[in-house]
Amino acid sequence: MTDYTSATVTSRESADMHLRNVDLNLLTVFDAVMQMQNVTRAAQVLGMSQPAVSNAVSRLKVMFNDELFVRYGRGIQPTLRAKQLFGPVRQALQLVHNELPGAGFEPEQSERIFNLSICSPLDIKLAPKIVEQIKNETPNINVNIKSYLNSNIEHQLKYQEVEFFISYKEFEKTEFHSQPLFNDEVVLVVSNKHPRIKESVTQEMLLNEQHSIVSLDDIGSFSAPYYKDTHLEDLITYQGTDLNSVLNIVSRTYLVAIAPRWLVESYSEQLDIKAVSLPWEKTERPCYLIWHESTARDKGHLWMKNLLSEVCQK
Repeated sequence: MTDYTSATVTSRESADMHLRNVDLNLLTVFDAVMQMQNVTRAAQVLGMSQPAVSNAVSRLKVMFNDELFVRYGRGIQPTLRAKQLFGPVRQALQLVHNELPGAGFEPEQSERIFNLSICSPLDIKLAPKIVEQIKNETPNINVNIKSYLNSNIEHQLKYQEVEFFISYKEFEKTEFHSQPLFNDEVVLVVSNKHPRIKESVTQEMLLNEQHSIVSLDDIGSFSAPYYKDTHLEDLITYQGTDLNSVLNIVSRTYLVAIAPRWLVESYSEQLDIKAVSLPWEKTERPCYLIWHESTARDKGHLWMKNLLSEVCQK
């Protein structure tokens, strides 16, 4: 028993000694370079010279025994190891920052970059408004928006690789928080030249039409809740990558589709299509703002959450 305890203490002391030999300031350089994907821009954000950042990157490579970054065009590209490190390192830095005396967030002075993921087709509706609002309120804050749903989105939120996710679906795990933003009305979309469907549609009519959908294989497919494992699944004729392609197919055929009313109306003149109310009691689909609980004490995160809520609920 004594030998085991002694070995444990020795192991802990060895780990502590190794940590004391690590320059933790290098982690802030790693975080900046990962966000900027460019050494020059990272140096500007950090207030350091480019040679100093390059030197820090070289030391990071030795520390983690990996190249971490490789040249790509005019910038650099992170290796798989760098991508694996980014989330945990960023989360650790944020936790330390939140505990420092006087830690705060001044949007007017901040040069922070926020990473958002917005599922399709909500990106069409919300991304321009979000970009414009941030531009109007802050001179230096930037936002990176991805319009596809990654299968690893929970990991990305947990480690703040993505700070917010806007989606039609809530997460079941309690570590993720969500806030309802608004409800979208879903409708049937048909060509104005459709020979059978005019101003209304019945359930029987729906079952006698061929349907165009967003592929059921796509993660977060908009169409999946209405077609996967339902009586409508056998009626699918076309599966596209997004609702834009679905609406285009509908405009050129007698296929029908299910889509948000605002999206159909925004393309109604261009594509010569129309929205027809569905014969269902429930035709509303809620949209949510989702984030991870680890960001609760991040004042910058709170500022962005309030901004997104304001923009999306208008």
